[in-house]
Amino acid sequence: MVSAIVTGYPAIPVLFENDDIIAVDKPENLASIPERNPEKISLLKILSETLERTLYTVHRLDKQVSGVILFAKTPEAHRRLNRMFEHRQVHKTYMALLHGEIADERGVIDKPLRCFGSGRMGADIKRGKPCRTEFSVLELLPGYSLVRVNPATGRKHQIRAHFFGIGHPVVGDTLYGEKSIQKTFPRLMLHSLEIEFIEATAQKKIITSKIPSSFSAVIKRIRG
Repeated sequence: MVSAIVTGYPAIPVLFENDDIIAVDKPENLASIPERNPEKISLLKILSETLERTLYTVHRLDKQVSGVILFAKTPEAHRRLNRMFEHRQVHKTYMALLHGEIADERGVIDKPLRCFGSGRMGADIKRGKPCRTEFSVLELLPGYSLVRVNPATGRKHQIRAHFFGIGHPVVGDTLYGEKSIQKTFPRLMLHSLEIEFIEATAQKKIITSKIPSSFSAVIKRIRG
């Protein structure tokens, strides 16, 4: 477990580490990488200062999203992982709680997305970039759907924008959906559950993050 140098911030659990990469369990409401102000706290800053070494970003999670995230420890590993993400050789799985009860047991959202001036992503068949999100329903709750999500692409806000686009925004998402309703939830109900990829040794690696208590508490409350 990596202990954060920053006073008042909890330790960051390490899920996997070797000479090439480090995978950690990111808490919600912590930026993956520095935002506009590079001096502000971010996961990358905490890990780099704690480990006293340079780390390289290969993907990111939205600030409000929790769960497993990878960083490369060497330039070579950085290039290799970037190629794998580019060629869709990294398989990512998320868990999300959505507003509304989805009728189908599984489905695919295949809508091009682009960024609008508001900072939100939205469907645009002509100007958007290809995006594909696959999902399966794990459990239907009164007024909600708990789903397992596999994004085939990795666009900004892809999962959030895609589900909002079909009328099932992610619970707690104040950027997508009715803000007055979304603000009543303590967190964005989107969690990076699992990452699967091939290591440099040609061995398949699956790294999993447990559902955090902040996520399961909302589910428990809805179940009553």
